[in-house]
Amino acid sequence: MPNLNLISEFICFGGKLGFYSHPSSTCNGEMRFSIYQPPQATQKPAPILYFLSGLSCTEENFMVKAGGVQRFAAEYGLILVAPDTSPRNTGIAGEDDDWDFGTGAGFYVDATEEPWRKNYQMYSYIVEELPALINANFPTQPDKQGIFGHSMGGHGALVCAIRNPELYKSVSAFAPLAAPMRCPWGQKAFSGYLGSNQESWRAYDSSELVRQQRYHSSILIDQGTADKFLAEELLPKVFEQACADVNQPLNLRYQQGYDHSYYFIATFIEDHIRHHASALA
Repeated sequence: MPNLNLISEFICFGGKLGFYSHPSSTCNGEMRFSIYQPPQATQKPAPILYFLSGLSCTEENFMVKAGGVQRFAAEYGLILVAPDTSPRNTGIAGEDDDWDFGTGAGFYVDATEEPWRKNYQMYSYIVEELPALINANFPTQPDKQGIFGHSMGGHGALVCAIRNPELYKSVSAFAPLAAPMRCPWGQKAFSGYLGSNQESWRAYDSSELVRQQRYHSSILIDQGTADKFLAEELLPKVFEQACADVNQPLNLRYQQGYDHSYYFIATFIEDHIRHHASALA
């Protein structure tokens, strides 16, 4: 596998979980991802499901904390891919200063502002470079891709899917930043990466995007009612209203008493795997 560096590998639920690094031409530096190949992938190519993690996460969090998600991937015969959340060690001054901007906080946008634009091209990395790399090196069915994510990654998944409905047959999210133009995290990231012209922000706000281009199938979102970020940062009601305005099918489920953690994700992960498996079958 040229350009792929295997860091570690584990047998898991009859399949293989690998952690890799590779030089990225999109992000101008080393990027990392994890990939789970179900047992079925040794016999025939499998559909791929991408998971985008939230602020301060790496390529490891989802694979370790999501409630044995590999068991469900093995059951349904899905390849799981979890990329890192940003470029790292770029040498940009201040990239490690904040937990919600810079390292671990790429926000899945293509930065246009200096000094971020050279490395922080996470949207293009997720939509173009990473899938090309995965499809070239693993037994995938390139025409069967789904995408989901959590928090910042839920925002990323919704944006990638709505902007590229032909690439993604399914989308779901856990507690996504559903209207980042209107929340402090989104405003901080967008002004830093994209500049002060808020028109350019619309391309990365799912509540704006869905009004322009409906997604071809139902969107599944789970949101905990005890999530401390619900009122100020996540704003699912804004997305719900946007979907209602254009008749976009949406299954928004409020889960009583659940917070923003991976315990919440682990509880409902099988529902999401099933949601994608039925679309990718």
